[in-house]
Amino acid sequence: MVNSLDKLVKVWKIGKLDYCQGLKLQKHLSTLHNDVENRIKNTLLCLEHSPVYTVGIRSNQYTVHEENELRKKGAEFHRTNRGGLITFHGPGQLVVYPILNLKHFKPSMRWYVCQIEKTVINLCKKFYLHAETSPHTGVWIGDNKICAIGIHGSRFITTHGLALNCNTDLKWFDHIVPCGIEGKGVTSLSRELQRNVTVDEVIPEFIKSFRSVFDCDTTDISEQEAQSILSQLKSGPEVVQNLG
Repeated sequence: MVNSLDKLVKVWKIGKLDYCQGLKLQKHLSTLHNDVENRIKNTLLCLEHSPVYTVGIRSNQYTVHEENELRKKGAEFHRTNRGGLITFHGPGQLVVYPILNLKHFKPSMRWYVCQIEKTVINLCKKFYLHAETSPHTGVWIGDNKICAIGIHGSRFITTHGLALNCNTDLKWFDHIVPCGIEGKGVTSLSRELQRNVTVDEVIPEFIKSFRSVFDCDTTDISEQEAQSILSQLKSGPEVVQNLG
């Protein structure tokens, strides 16, 4: 039986965060689902990364030479255990990592991806944009992807998540085939609306949409808990191995 606390999600608007630190934080938050004393375990991390290219579980498609060429563009490069192929994260892009126990929602990774897509589609509606799914994972406006999705699940505890282009510099995508899909492009809320749409403007609308689609309640993480977690990460052992 699911009680009200099981579907309460802590929202952590952490701001700008290095990608490796983001991996450590996800790993730490995922372990809290095994902590019986921690009453609220589900967490929604909302942040921006410095420029970084990441690839999913099929990373062997990218040679060391290709990796080095991308690094020369001024971005980091990381191979991860999420689904999906190559994508870019950077300033002006809302990255959301839901660290959820799907047993409290619906124990289905396919359902989970669909719910994320619905969340972003509903958000786009609030900006009077028609977004939709396609045979390819993610959310699209026409032939241009506005939101990439790449997730990982272990015993129905989710990590990684989604990246929604707000006012991202889309030139970073010129150096890759985003998500490995030929003949498609990328777009952003700013490009579609012809005005500057910041991450800070989008976060509240994303949270409202997430709350509606996932049929849950949200609460902001306390400053005390946030600082405690960050202190543990700084003083504790490396915890990247299972996410990076």
